[in-house]
Amino acid sequence: MHSMHAPAGRAAVLKGLGAFLPPRAVGNEELALRLGTTDDWIRTRTGIRQRFWADPGTATSELAVEAGARALRSAGLDRVDAVILATSTPDHPIPGTAPAVAARLGLGVVAAFDVSAVCSGFVYALANGAGLIATGTARRVLVIGAETYSTILDPTDPSTSVIFGDGAGAVVLEAGDPAEPGALLGFDLGSDGRHEDLISMAAGGSRQRSARPGSEPADTWFTMRGRQVFAHAVTRMGESAATLLDRVGWSAASVDRFVGHQANVRILYALADGIGIDRDRVAVHLDRVGNTSAASIPLALADGCDAKTLRPGDRVLMTAFGGGLTWGSTALVWPDVPAA
Repeated sequence: MHSMHAPAGRAAVLKGLGAFLPPRAVGNEELALRLGTTDDWIRTRTGIRQRFWADPGTATSELAVEAGARALRSAGLDRVDAVILATSTPDHPIPGTAPAVAARLGLGVVAAFDVSAVCSGFVYALANGAGLIATGTARRVLVIGAETYSTILDPTDPSTSVIFGDGAGAVVLEAGDPAEPGALLGFDLGSDGRHEDLISMAAGGSRQRSARPGSEPADTWFTMRGRQVFAHAVTRMGESAATLLDRVGWSAASVDRFVGHQANVRILYALADGIGIDRDRVAVHLDRVGNTSAASIPLALADGCDAKTLRPGDRVLMTAFGGGLTWGSTALVWPDVPAA
């Protein structure tokens, strides 16, 4: 990577967008039969009708490569200086998954690392990418959110297995002018580790190895306390969004598209109501793909581009919340970028 200096006012500008969903759609009826619940129960509580699950043996890296390739194609590029992968379902605990993704994309010996902030991962990764650009460490950064939650869900737990889906979304960031469309205008990030137990997977790290003799298999499944998470999500994302709007000098009424983390349609509407954004400006994609964690915001952006509900010149507010607990927000004026 050639050395670079950070000129004053150097912004990270969104130049490419790509999305990928695995081919297998899993409707509510299929899960309802197995879990002893109903399509109506799932839809009423979550707003989700279906989700996509990768075939057994498919890892997160494969979805990330596909979305990354599409984002590069959208940007008209075959080279970047860094790859940042937001995921909580990496291929392995060691090494990070991003270097393998960069290699398979043919990007050479670029900087590549994972960001682990669960459902806030994509916003955290954008902030990292913007930081690399601001310091002159990179001129172009590929930021990917990719998950295969189907590999960590307890198939007998209705509270999690109906919610999560697999998928990947990616953007290319490039150094540019803070005043041009696509420039990331600022960030608000936060965490509260006192509630780390609300969204977790106990085994697999240094505190509890997966293969510990006598350990319960349940410890290797993802768990979430939905009711408590709901309350924290609405509060924290609301505060973060308000802080960010204040920072970039936008009123809530001036936001054209609110792209919140796609966890639950009731959370999205409660959030919009609290911030003061009309519900018809809220991006809703989770009904068709479920909660795809770090992939949810880029997938919703790509869906908005395809559906023409997201148009060049729109003021876009993004807000996410996830395990940790973590949260974050960013904003941009949407550029003329075709989703690939």
